[in-house]
Amino acid sequence: MSKRYALFFDIDGTLVSFKTHEIPPSTIFALTQAKANGHHVYIATGRPPIIITNLGAIEHLIDGYITTNGALCFVGDEFVTYQPIPKSDVMTIVEDAETKGYSLIVVGKKDVAVLDPTGDVHRIFQQMLAVKNLDKASPLEEVLKQDILQMTPFFPPDYEQQLMARLPHCISGRWHPEFTDITANGADKGKGIEAIARHDGLDISQTIAFGDGGNDTSMILQAGIGIAMGNAIDELKQQADYVTTSVDDEGILHALRHYGIV
Repeated sequence: MSKRYALFFDIDGTLVSFKTHEIPPSTIFALTQAKANGHHVYIATGRPPIIITNLGAIEHLIDGYITTNGALCFVGDEFVTYQPIPKSDVMTIVEDAETKGYSLIVVGKKDVAVLDPTGDVHRIFQQMLAVKNLDKASPLEEVLKQDILQMTPFFPPDYEQQLMARLPHCISGRWHPEFTDITANGADKGKGIEAIARHDGLDISQTIAFGDGGNDTSMILQAGIGIAMGNAIDELKQQADYVTTSVDDEGILHALRHYGIV
């Protein structure tokens, strides 16, 4: 395959194993070879920058980032997209969380606030997903002075539908049964791929996206080639151009070999 591609990778369940919380050696090898062959490597995650702490093994290979599900995308020090949530919708979510008593992560432009009355943030993010830096969270009142890029409430899908009906300027991207990521309308991973492709002078046909969760649907559909991991949810597999093996079974290496990238 002679033309240059931009490769976009989700983190949790795609680059990083849910079992080991590390990037498999086969993935490090595959990305190293892809870069050596002239392709670009991008991250496409729901995580805000402050908790992107598990990519040390490939950090030197990364050309740019789609973070907070597309609300904040950057290449080097340059913002490619920046889409905060309107404050009216922010306060609707905050007040609802405080009234109903569910946990909530509030992602500001610089800092993150954590409301965790149920312990769900600690149980899922810190114990199950091994997320670091949430202990550096700031007080909610300080974070609310900033632009808010993403909000992550911890509630089931049936209540999500009720709340989203009250948020006219927002969309929701769920990748876990116990929580969802809420961003401004137009802020999703697919739009992030479009923006970075334009920024780097690439046609959308030159993009390949890898994912495993519901919040990856937009980029799997938008990219020139959309690849679902073997451990992906069934709905994403149905939308993908290709289904590879799981993150723990050399899935990224298999797919990049399949398409002649490495």
